[in-house]
Amino acid sequence: MSIEKAYNSWAEIYDSNVNKTRDLDKKATVEILKKYNFSEVLELGCGTGKNTVFLLEKAESIIGLDFSEEMLRKAKEKILDKRVSFQKADLNENWMVNNEAFDLITCNLTLEHIENLNFIFNQANQKLKTDGHFFISELHPYKQYAGSKARYETQEEVKVLETYTHHVSDYFFAAKKYGFVLVELREWFDEDNVNFPRLISFVFKKGSC
Repeated sequence: MSIEKAYNSWAEIYDSNVNKTRDLDKKATVEILKKYNFSEVLELGCGTGKNTVFLLEKAESIIGLDFSEEMLRKAKEKILDKRVSFQKADLNENWMVNNEAFDLITCNLTLEHIENLNFIFNQANQKLKTDGHFFISELHPYKQYAGSKARYETQEEVKVLETYTHHVSDYFFAAKKYGFVLVELREWFDEDNVNFPRLISFVFKKGSC
């Protein structure tokens, strides 16, 4: 099953099934981004809009991109705010939004499905204003090394999605190549705090040319 078909299938239960990664990602996003000021936001892999609701507390406009029509359908049903526009897009291709139009780009639980980080950071550099921030929250590579992948359960089976592993150094190399500097790095653990961190988050800042 393709990643797109898998997320289309997952969409109906994505917000309601048990999912520690989804819930911790939402917590991390709020805790990190509440400290930053932003107005125009580009949300990569917006899914069902689970983080869009929080972003709307601060943003004046949001464009959410996702390749899953069913995820976007759920987002549009849930969020009727005129400040938000949801668009179907393949993040592996040029993003059809204006250059230098955003002061924040967010990317949550998406890059494990993207092979080429350089392309993502290149596009982010083009779309961000100078001094804009690029927030990333992803499954920690330690979890991936241990065999963890995006997955969901139906009544019949557990569906495991195909993913790519990105090392921490991969994020830094791509960021540096495309003009970003690190502002903040956090590792996020489950409540028991005894195993590998579940998530890793970065805030990068676009420098001036």
